[in-house]
Amino acid sequence: MAPGPMTSAEAMAAMGSDLGGMGLTTALKRAGTPDEVAEVIAFVAGDRAGYVTGAVVAADAGRTAI
Repeated sequence: MAPGPMTSAEAMAAMGSDLGGMGLTTALKRAGTPDEVAEVIAFVAGDRAGYVTGAVVAADAGRTAI
């Protein structure tokens, strides 16, 4: 039987907290968690973003800003 999908915590532990150094290239100096990215997706898909149109929302810890 194949193993089930990894939890967020298991995936982060397997990749390391900086995702092999990628987190070091962000303004926050760390990689984001799946839950942090999910919060952005939930906002953009939800009613609270009803007035947001044609915007690019980068959930990248400031990586594209530096």
